[in-house]
Amino acid sequence: MRGGGLLVAGTTSDAGKSVVTAGICRWLVRQGVKVAPFKGQNMSLNSFVTREGAEIGRAQAMQAQAARVEPTALMNPVLLKPGGDRSSQVVLMGKPVGEMSARGYHGGRQQTLFEPVLACLEELRATHDAVICEGAGSPAEINLRRTDIVNMGIARAARLPVVVVGDIDRGGVFAQFFGTTALLAPEDQELIAGYLVNKFRGDVTLLEPGLDMLHGLTGRRTFGVLPYAHGLGIDEEDGLRVSLRGTVRESVVAPPLGADVLRVAVCAVPLMSNFTDVDALAAEPGVIVRFVDRPEELADADLVVVPGTRGTVKALAWLRERGLADALARRAAEGRPVLGICGGFQVLGEHIEDEVESRAGAVEALGLLPVRVRFAREKTLARPVGEALGERVEGYEIHHGVADVRGGEPFLDGCRVGAVWGTHWHGSLESDGFRRAFLREVAAAAGRAFVPAPDTSFGTLREEQLDRLGDLIEEHADTDALLRLVEEGAPKGLPFVPPGAP
Repeated sequence: MRGGGLLVAGTTSDAGKSVVTAGICRWLVRQGVKVAPFKGQNMSLNSFVTREGAEIGRAQAMQAQAARVEPTALMNPVLLKPGGDRSSQVVLMGKPVGEMSARGYHGGRQQTLFEPVLACLEELRATHDAVICEGAGSPAEINLRRTDIVNMGIARAARLPVVVVGDIDRGGVFAQFFGTTALLAPEDQELIAGYLVNKFRGDVTLLEPGLDMLHGLTGRRTFGVLPYAHGLGIDEEDGLRVSLRGTVRESVVAPPLGADVLRVAVCAVPLMSNFTDVDALAAEPGVIVRFVDRPEELADADLVVVPGTRGTVKALAWLRERGLADALARRAAEGRPVLGICGGFQVLGEHIEDEVESRAGAVEALGLLPVRVRFAREKTLARPVGEALGERVEGYEIHHGVADVRGGEPFLDGCRVGAVWGTHWHGSLESDGFRRAFLREVAAAAGRAFVPAPDTSFGTLREEQLDRLGDLIEEHADTDALLRLVEEGAPKGLPFVPPGAP
């Protein structure tokens, strides 16, 4: 039997589509509904590797966890990984198929992907009671409607009801709801069931007159007002749209009495990817994580992390231009901890040969680790399991660079020299025993009396966060009405909003 469905669209990027989709998935699965997430096309540098070796958006992996199902390529058939302002790597069904400019993609390639994307959605609907789809950007991007495969294009083809999410914390949410609906073609307007207000602060009764007026203007109801929720810590979809400069992440749990605080500085390199690698550090009581871009901000850091990046050579040049490369070299000479992950590991090596990503050819790296890197055209996508510091470690790999490790102490797939560590493994710090062992080493090298909490479980914390999202939907949305939408499909007979209506 074909399962039901719903599309969660947004008035803007970062309106809250990802977390609302995850919240609906968690709420539904708690009701005994077999549910799966879906996003036809995602643009993100924050990705994940499924067990079958497919690369998908990390937000869809998080939503799959919310739905308590294993993530697969079906949930995110098209992933675009920006390499700059004008081009992206196109990942189809979990495998890279080439680089393409935005003009080339929207000019023809995107349309050829519509049928495969729709087929993935239908396959999920055939094996689940419900599929909760996430849109991208705004459905009212009328310049892109002709080639749309993620918003109203997929909703119309699959006859999905659409709920539009608006971030009221930004202001102008009523205009956003009205304008989004009014700009759509009548055939698309028919699918808009109503709205969901996100990130509200204050007294809901003050908002209700506006919601009544919105209903009068559009003929569509509001399905709920979700309050602003602090400290969710859920994976963000796209580091390009979220400025992390100066962002601080830290545990909501206080460190043990008398213990030192451990300070972690993350170099906010260009085209930063999988910056969520450090979330497991920030989950530890007493660990403060800050994203930085100036050398003086490394001075009081107990650990500096050079994260993954979609532009390794560009990140290397940026580190040098900013003076961060010299600061990293000084730290290494002083025996102060540095961790490089994926692209960050590559820049800490001696030499990079890149005819694939940047096409820069031979480039000298920072020389802090005895590693030489050659970029291969085939991307490594893997879910390795290993051991380090006497603890079991799980991770995932997403990289074109192949590392030739020529010395140092073995460390996962990379190496360690003194207090400088390097590995391609994303997600390794989510392994609780390994993370604690690593932090003990960092604290010892930094001369800190920091002791990791013995019972911090990153997996448990993530489950608690996903339950909070489910609670937001259950407590602040009209769940009966949402369930009817999922089961009954697109609404019928809703009036159109004439463009230019008062």
